[in-house]
Amino acid sequence: MKHKIYDTIYKGKIGAKKAFAVLIDPDKLDDSTLLKTIEIAIQSNVDYFFVGGSLVVTDTLDKVVTTIKNKSSIPVILFPGSPDQITPKADALLYLSLISGRNPELLIGQHVISAPFVKQSGLEIIPVGYMLVDGGTPTTVSYISNTNPIPANKNDIASCTAMAGEMLGLKLIYMDAGSGAKQAITTSMIQQVAKYIHIPLIIGGGITTAEKAKENCLAGADIIVVGNAVEKDPALIKDIAAAIHSLNA
Repeated sequence: MKHKIYDTIYKGKIGAKKAFAVLIDPDKLDDSTLLKTIEIAIQSNVDYFFVGGSLVVTDTLDKVVTTIKNKSSIPVILFPGSPDQITPKADALLYLSLISGRNPELLIGQHVISAPFVKQSGLEIIPVGYMLVDGGTPTTVSYISNTNPIPANKNDIASCTAMAGEMLGLKLIYMDAGSGAKQAITTSMIQQVAKYIHIPLIIGGGITTAEKAKENCLAGADIIVVGNAVEKDPALIKDIAAAIHSLNA
C-alpha cells in the first residue's frame, strides 16, 4: 500500500514543518476561478489541494481533479463528504471517520459500503479521525451528518476524542469548525489536543486571515486548511501561505 503523501505529512510533523492546504469544493468554483486559484496556489507554494465538500451536487469532481493535476504538481487529496466523492485521478483519499459524532453510518457504516471501490481506486488511503467543532453557526456538515459538534469551550472532550482516535489507529486528526464558520477553533483547544496526540493535526473552518492561520500553527496545528475564505478572495492564498511557511524558516 502506498504511503508517500502520508509519510510526507508525518515527516513534516516530526520536523515541525507547517503546511497549507487549499480546499476546493467542486460545486463552488467556475472554470476561470479554478484556474486562477491554481495559478495563485503554484505561485504561493501551497502544499496540498483538498477536493470535496459536504454536499457535492454536480458531476464536476473528475473534471476539477483532472484540471488541477494537469496544471500543477501540487498533490491532490480527496476530502469526501459521501462515499460517491471518489475518483482515481487524485493522489490520495482522506478516509474519514466522524469520531466527534455518534452516527454509526459515519463511524463505519459508509466505509463498509465504499470499501471495495476505495480498494480498487488505487488511491493512497489515509485513515482520518474527523472532529466537528462548533463554529458558532449551523453548518452543512453538521446537518448532513446528523451529529452535534463538540462545544467550542470543551477542550477536554476534544482532547479525549483525539486521543481515542489515535489509539484506534487513525493516522491523522482533522478538527473542523465547518465551512462558513463564524468562529475558528480556539487556540486553547488546538494546544490541548496537540499536547496529547503524536499524529499530525489538521485544522480548518473559520480561518479568514493569515494571522489566524499562523496563530493556529503556533498552537500546534500541522496543516491549515482554508476553503470558504479563498473562494471569496483567491488572492488571500498568498498571504496565508506566506504566514504559514514563515514558520519553517
